Formats: sequence, structure tokens, C-alpha cells
Amino acid sequence: MSEFRPIGFAGVRLDGQFWRERLDTVLTRTIPSQHAKLGEHGILESLELPDPPPPLRNPPNDHGFTVQVFWDSDVGKWIEAASYALSHRRNADIEAKIEAIIDDLEKAQAPDGYLNCWYLDREPQNRWTNLRDNHELYNLGHMLEGAIAYFLATGRRRYLDILERYVALVRETFGPGPNQKHGYCGHQEIELALIRLYHLTGDRRHLDLAAYFIDQRGAQPHYFDAEAIARGENPRDYWAKTYEYSQSHKPVREQDKVVGHAVRAMYMYSAMADLAAELNDSGLKRACETLWKDVIATKIYITSGLGPAAANEGFTEDFDLPNETAYAETCASVALIFWAQRMLHLDLDGKYADVLEQALFNGALTGLSRDGEHYFYSNPLESNGQHTRWAWHNCPCCTMNASRLVASVGGYFLSASANAVAFHLYGGISTAVTLETGVVQFTETSSYPWSGSVKIAVDPERPARFAVKLRVPGWCRDASAAVNGTAVPMTLEHGYLTIDRTWQAGDAVTLELEMPAERIYAHPAVRADSGRVALKRGPLVYCLEHPDHAGHRVQDYRLPRRADLKTATRADLFDGIVTLEAEGIRLEEDDWLDHLYRASPPRTEPATLTAIPYYLWNNRGPGTMLVWVPEG
Repeated sequence: MSEFRPIGFAGVRLDGQFWRERLDTVLTRTIPSQHAKLGEHGILESLELPDPPPPLRNPPNDHGFTVQVFWDSDVGKWIEAASYALSHRRNADIEAKIEAIIDDLEKAQAPDGYLNCWYLDREPQNRWTNLRDNHELYNLGHMLEGAIAYFLATGRRRYLDILERYVALVRETFGPGPNQKHGYCGHQEIELALIRLYHLTGDRRHLDLAAYFIDQRGAQPHYFDAEAIARGENPRDYWAKTYEYSQSHKPVREQDKVVGHAVRAMYMYSAMADLAAELNDSGLKRACETLWKDVIATKIYITSGLGPAAANEGFTEDFDLPNETAYAETCASVALIFWAQRMLHLDLDGKYADVLEQALFNGALTGLSRDGEHYFYSNPLESNGQHTRWAWHNCPCCTMNASRLVASVGGYFLSASANAVAFHLYGGISTAVTLETGVVQFTETSSYPWSGSVKIAVDPERPARFAVKLRVPGWCRDASAAVNGTAVPMTLEHGYLTIDRTWQAGDAVTLELEMPAERIYAHPAVRADSGRVALKRGPLVYCLEHPDHAGHRVQDYRLPRRADLKTATRADLFDGIVTLEAEGIRLEEDDWLDHLYRASPPRTEPATLTAIPYYLWNNRGPGTMLVWVPEG
């Protein structure tokens, strides 16, 4: 197990333009607008337990399920995102809004500590009767993470005290004892929150409860069967037809294929990796490694999107990666980042940081618009113009997941052990790290991801020996490094260059990462991408979009295999980006008249293909978009 631990986001200042702009947008626009939407859609009102309860705003779906059962989680995630924002910049108005929510939750809490506003208001007699579907512990998990974040940002612990009372009730209710319920939540999340609470308090009971939920999952006789029978239902009538949906089809240590709902899977694997580290559990570590290999080798989009199917919001079969119908939920990419970071800290292997970075810049960042107030729930890799960003969703989980990720992104940049610091990401940050030898100030300067030129100033409070580890991304074919202008050998171990020396104030490391545009091809078994190519530069996946092609359908363009890929710095687009350009052809249809078929091929015209980073698509209105471009 690695001795490295992440440097918390609150201790990392974002100085580079790329992430500073995203953070400022979340602070000034996303967080306030999300609170307004929570009010507009009745979610904040639900915390007041109105009597009588108003009619459902989201009627039950075909499975008899309404998303209102997890409204509490949306509030918890908003508080978490807002608290991360407060750690960067205190805001009296946002704090007042959080305190008002806490007032409502304090009033709503039952005398025994129970706190779920759906059940307290609408079904008080039915609590803990449908863990399979109704998200009670999931809701608690997100509220608890929000409470921890708010306490760390402000020092106020009223919300945390409320939820610790609830956790105490859960600990009494669930466990191996004869008078306890031997269940777990259908939607994993509580495990992550309990581990965070353990990190905050040092109370081992929280860690043990998280481990119980993970260890109990999939045990026989199956808890969800017994629960359904107790409700008077036949377990065979379960709408999902399989417990693979919630990764409870078998004990977690026996699972070797990634299945089911993508977000649930990623949250569970994140908790498994956490527990593997905390408990030095080699069985959980092996299971995580097996599952990681399966998803990376057979189930992940080039954007790090996960889950091709809307039916189960998740996985189907190996290599099933359709483009236009890709589900690839924003929340799944965010959760993949959680898992990748935890795997990275099990072994400090750059292959995990590669996926973390890929998901961050492509799968997750795409979910939030440039204006900070519009979102994607699913993230297709091709569009005929039918996809558009929305201002809200009847299931708004992805909105707050995107904002809480951006607001805490500094926590993914670097880690430290007793005598070493490891840089995983670049983009312009500054931080002070306490090592055994004393405090060291690090200032990383770059215009990453647009450029691979990185400079790191290393300023210890006194001369001291320690190691600085620099990740050389897996996409980089050539790299060089120097200390104070003197080249160092590029000897990598698991994707990291280690520079171990006695450092003193004024020392500087430079790292040059070659960042050419390149073609990427898919495994032949990915039928949707046969005869097609994707474009990538550094960590960014690119796409064709209609505004850059005179309004033509981008599906009509072809990229010859021998065409040169050129980069262009475009100050006129999105406050400055790097685009990719190539000379290709466009299929013409003007001469087809009213023919659907004919014996001669389409006429072609020379055309310039311009590709923008995928995360920016659909910020200029709906239209055609394409990641995998036909070669021809």
C-alpha cells in the first residue's frame, strides 16, 4: 500500500487560467443558481415537512418509483459543493442559505435521530422497508458528506451533530446482531461518507459500519429478497430482474466483471479501495484491481464516459460502446475520478492518474456548461442535433456532482508522504506541504492542458532532502526534465519521474511534455468505431461541431489517413483554446434530388475539418457533433 495521501483541496490554490476560470464560474454562478432551482422545484420546501404533503412533482415512473425519494441527497450535495466554495471564498449569503436548510432539518429530525424527509412526511410507517429502491442510506451519505464539508469550511458543527445522531441510529439498526437488520443500501454512497466521517473523527465505529455494508453486500439469503417478501411482494417481480443492477448479485470479493448501474458501481469500488487502504485488506485490493482491469479493457469510452445504456444507466456487454446513444452519465465520470484517486493512493501507479485526468477533462467537465448554469446528464459522443444542455433535470444529481468536483478539484493535483511529494496533475497551483524535514512551498506554473511546458518552484524553509515525483502522462511519447537548468535522466517508475536531492529555496524544476495532436483508434471489437478515428491532444479528446463547419452536418466529413493534423491557438473561441485542423473532404448531397439510392457515389468537395475539445461542445447551441470521424 502506498504511503502517499492527497493534499486537501483547501490547501491548494488554483492559479492557472483553465481551472481558475471554472472555479470562479462555479463560485459566482453555479452555486447560487442551483440553490434557486432547489427552491423553484420544491426540493427546499420538502425539508419543511408540509402538512398535508403537496402532490408529487415527479410522478412515479413505470417501476413505481419517484425521484423525490432522494431529494434529500440533492440538498446534501448542494451543501457540499457550496461548502467547498466557501473554503475558497467566504460568502455570507450562501452561509445564511445553508443555515436556513439546517434549521429545517433540525426541526424535521425525529426524536430517535431518524432524518429522511420523504418518509417523515409521506410514509412514516414504512421507513427501512425498501432499501433496494428508496435510497434512505444513500440520502444520508450525501447529507453527511455535506455536513463534513460545511464543518471543515466554517467550523460550525450543528449540521454535523444532527447527522451524527442519525448515524448512531443507523449503527443501532444495521449490523450482524440478532435484533439488527442485515441489509445495506441499494444505491451505494453511505460507505464513502462513513469513511470520511471516520477520517474526521477517528471514531472506528464509522469505519466498521462502512466495512459491514460492503462485506454484507450480496450475502445469502439475499436481503433484498427477504425485504420484498416482508413487503408482500414477489422478489421475482423486481423491475431490474437482476441484482447485478446494484452490484449485490454476489459478495464484492467474488466480483470480477463490472456490471449494472454505473454510478452505483463506481461509488462501491471507491469505498472498497478506501477500505483496502484503511484495513490493509489484500482481498478487497485484488477485487478492485480485477474490476479496474475489466472496465478499462472493455467498457470505457475514450472520454472516460461509463455506461452505454439508458435502460439501466449502466453497463451491458464488453465492447458495447455506441456513440449517439451513449448514456455516459456525468455522475459516473465523477465517481470514476473518485475511484481512480483511491486506486492511485493504493499503489501510486500513473495508470490510475491517467484515467483520473482523462475523466476529469473529458467525461466530467463536459457536464457543466461554460456559463455555469446548464448541464448534461448523459454525454453522447455523437449528435445529430437532438442533444441540448438543460437548466435543470427532474433527477438533478449531475448538477451538484459537477459543481462539487470543480470546487474541490485542487485536491486531485498532488499527494505527499513523510519525505516525498507527488504531482499528478498540472495546470497552475501553489501549496505548502509539511514533510518530516519541514514546510515546503511549491508553485507549479503552466498553461496546461494547452501546453506541456511545466515549471515547479521548490522552496523549503531550510535546505532539506526529499523527493519530488512528477507524473509523465501515459499519452506523452517524449518528455524531458531539468533542475535549475541541468537535465535529469528520464527514468520512470510506474509513470513517475523521481528527483531525490537536497533542495533549497529558489530551486526550480522544469518538465517538458511533448503534446502533439494524434489519431486514436478503437479496439476492432468496438463495432461503432470501425473505420473511424478520434483526435486527441494531451489529455483532451476533440470533436467536430457544426458551428466550425459552416453549419454543415459534421457526419458528412471524412478525414484521410494521410492528412496532417495541425494545431491552432484560437483566442476568439471560449476565451482562448487550442483547436486541431486537417484537410479532408465533405460529402455533397445537393445533386441527389429526390433519390434515396443510386448507383454512383456521392460527390465530394475538399473541406477543412476543425476540432474543438469535447468538453466544450454544445456551448454554442444544439447541432451536429462527432468524436469518431470516418476515415476516407
